Amino acid sequence: MSEVVERVALVTGAARGIGAATVDSLHERGYAVVALDSCAGPDGPGYPLATPQELATLRAGREDRIITVESDVRDHHGIAQAVDAAIARWGRLDVAVAAAAVIAGGRPLWQTPATDLELLWDVDVKGVWNTAATAVPAMLAGPDPAGCRFIAVSSAAGTHGLFRLAAYNAAKHAVVGLVKGLAADLVGTGVTAVAVSPGSTDTAMLRATVALYDDVGGTGELGRHGLIRRVIAPREIAATIAHCASLDGGILNGTTVHADGGFVP
Repeated sequence: MSEVVERVALVTGAARGIGAATVDSLHERGYAVVALDSCAGPDGPGYPLATPQELATLRAGREDRIITVESDVRDHHGIAQAVDAAIARWGRLDVAVAAAAVIAGGRPLWQTPATDLELLWDVDVKGVWNTAATAVPAMLAGPDPAGCRFIAVSSAAGTHGLFRLAAYNAAKHAVVGLVKGLAADLVGTGVTAVAVSPGSTDTAMLRATVALYDDVGGTGELGRHGLIRRVIAPREIAATIAHCASLDGGILNGTTVHADGGFVP
């Protein structure tokens, strides 16, 4: 027998950074949340990914409204288990936030190994595709499709060309295109799809990005590319995502929300 809640969300890449902040933000707004993260992560990003302990911490004291699932977004079955868990526990899925991603780069395109592009395509693009392909049918079959939202976390790299990040640029541009195509497919259903594009945000991924370069003075230097002249906090991006996920956020559809502090490449 399912428990009665008003809104239920799935968040991928949930164990830390923007994903974890999004879990917190949605929970604070009364959502029940299924938090999914690979934890051990895919091979190849070259920096430590989230741990099972970080994922488990999300549930501490909030077991009534948060379920955690350890799975890779490249695995349809794992995402399906997360969606099934939401429906079994709460009888619905209203929101899916595809926040799982990795970074790779640091070389010109012609020197970038094919493995970098393959990794970014599989996790950052196909992971979003898999999440949408699994979550959207559950939304359409649920009690209130008109209130359902799909949000993909893109990047300023989905709009601008970034130095020595051609593969990441390609992946994040693809995420934006995926969202636009999904929104077109959803016309008339009430379900919406939007991309949120963060600028330099204080996450492990930003620190990994800094590590790709020899001449960047730290995350603060990347933050100064925004007109706000500072690094963005994950909770600020999460608040933007939460608005997109809300009933009032339905006007944001088939487009990119630039939560980048006025990024200038």
